[in-house]
Amino acid sequence: MDDASGALAVRFARECVMSEAAGGPEPAVPGGKQFSEFRGAFVTLNVYPSGYLRGCIGFPYPSMPLSEAVAEAAKAACHDPRFPDLSAEEAGSVTVEVTVLTAPEIVRADSPEGIMDSVRIGEDGLMLDLHGYRGLFLPQVPVEQGWDVRQYLDHLSYKAGLPAGAWRDPEARISRFQGEIFCERVPFGPAERRDP
Repeated sequence: MDDASGALAVRFARECVMSEAAGGPEPAVPGGKQFSEFRGAFVTLNVYPSGYLRGCIGFPYPSMPLSEAVAEAAKAACHDPRFPDLSAEEAGSVTVEVTVLTAPEIVRADSPEGIMDSVRIGEDGLMLDLHGYRGLFLPQVPVEQGWDVRQYLDHLSYKAGLPAGAWRDPEARISRFQGEIFCERVPFGPAERRDP
């Protein structure tokens, strides 16, 4: 995704957040080829200036046009079940981040060591599915947390509601994906691309 489209995606997500939190009209949907492509996307809201997470919701699979994925993720992030609903007052003091995803692909390895060797910190987001439980981390999370690959996989298991080593289970399905990240550095500020 080019930088101009990424910045537009963040502005659109910001408008969706403000509309959802304040009960305003739906913003105009951005046009263009990139927004009509089916892509997965996540919207993350962070408290400014602390950077504390305030909401993060999205769609890992390319099941809808990008414009729809961004709009639905932005609205849902205002109601992240881990936090109280985002108020209109709070909406003006969070930064908005959009991560546009590649389609997840299953990590194929014959052993836990092979899985570990396949994971690239700073490049791969991961999703774990096992016995009806699912956990997902965007590519930027292990970098922000300072995790190595084993810690990343153990925390992914926790995120799924499973014990730390659950990712080693032969029935565990681990998928990876990459993401392009665009974000505001300050609330309502210009959006820019950032590395994980």
